[in-house]
Amino acid sequence: MFDVGLGEMAVLVVLALVIFGDKLPQVAGQAGRMLRQFRQMANSAKADLQEGLGPEFKDFDIADLNPKTFVRKHLLEDDDDFPNGKDGLSDDEPAMVPAGGELAYGERPPFDSEAT
Repeated sequence: MFDVGLGEMAVLVVLALVIFGDKLPQVAGQAGRMLRQFRQMANSAKADLQEGLGPEFKDFDIADLNPKTFVRKHLLEDDDDFPNGKDGLSDDEPAMVPAGGELAYGERPPFDSEAT
């Protein structure tokens, strides 16, 4: 995230000593308390969001909203929902094929008016 080398870090420490002087421990303590409060606020917001979504989203993770994570999870990983690697049909379960086999040229496929 930050590309700070050893020399640059030493310059920052010396600069902090010059600017804050003997109050540096107090400033560092305040910064630590502020970071702790931000972390507590973030955890509280995450818990409120999960509580508001309800039990259907109990496995919801905020990190899944990151586009890179979403793509990696849903497109690049193997699909565990279908253990046989097909479209959810087991080997002994027939696919939806018309009763007469293949359709002839120009023949319309079966239509279920209740399904649409």
